[in-house]
Amino acid sequence: MMKWDNLIYRLFVFWYCCGLILVGFDLLPPILEWANAFFLILCGILGGFYFIRTFEFSKGLAITAFIFILSMVAEGLGVHYGWIFGQYDYSGDFGYKLVDVPIGIGFAWVMVIAVTHVLSMELVSKLKPSILKWIAYSLLGAMIAVLIDLIIDPVAYLVKGYWGWEGDSFYYSVPLQNFSGWFWVSLFFHSLLYPIYMTNNVKRKDAFLLWRDRMAALFGMVMGMFIFLALLDGLWLAFFLTGIPAYLLLLAYRSSTKQRELASTEEVLG
Repeated sequence: MMKWDNLIYRLFVFWYCCGLILVGFDLLPPILEWANAFFLILCGILGGFYFIRTFEFSKGLAITAFIFILSMVAEGLGVHYGWIFGQYDYSGDFGYKLVDVPIGIGFAWVMVIAVTHVLSMELVSKLKPSILKWIAYSLLGAMIAVLIDLIIDPVAYLVKGYWGWEGDSFYYSVPLQNFSGWFWVSLFFHSLLYPIYMTNNVKRKDAFLLWRDRMAALFGMVMGMFIFLALLDGLWLAFFLTGIPAYLLLLAYRSSTKQRELASTEEVLG
């Protein structure tokens, strides 16, 4: 599977670079309307690879499926009843739908939970395993997920018209219930993921470390794309509100992992 891992990751990077130009400058031809859905599906597949490389195949696949199914249910409740996220509906730009929710959205949620898990777990890595660490990890993961949505929603809603909201707020007319929904759904997933992760025994550490770093890179790429789109369309509040924290998160991640790598090397050298 490792070869497939690398192949799909390279495909994503290529697709990402193409999409950055085509979507950013409105050059996407009608024949490639399916590209948006494919991008989200690739994001979810990469998140799934991370879970598989962390928890082994069966458990990783089960975690991926659980996030996909529960997030689709949550999204469906929003589309049909206005629960959790508020009342909204999706356009036809994301391909095949289940209960009026594009399956690409379920894949996107897998990516969101994977990248926020990696970042938040690294940020609390110096804490000893405890209830405090569990709470801190879960809250951080949920807050980083909201940060992701703070840039995705204004761009996807106002600029690209990927979905439409029924409601209003001071933040680009996106109902604040949406952000609270993102927080609680993400908190739910992270609260369940923590004990599974802490009791997990990684068998292939090299593959795990590779995909851990790839999730941080995926966070940077996804945030970078939407921050770039926000910049092009003059969404200055979203640009600064998310761009600076995203940059600081990546710096903190890199600093933490580098310190642990140095400590591990010094320990080996004696």
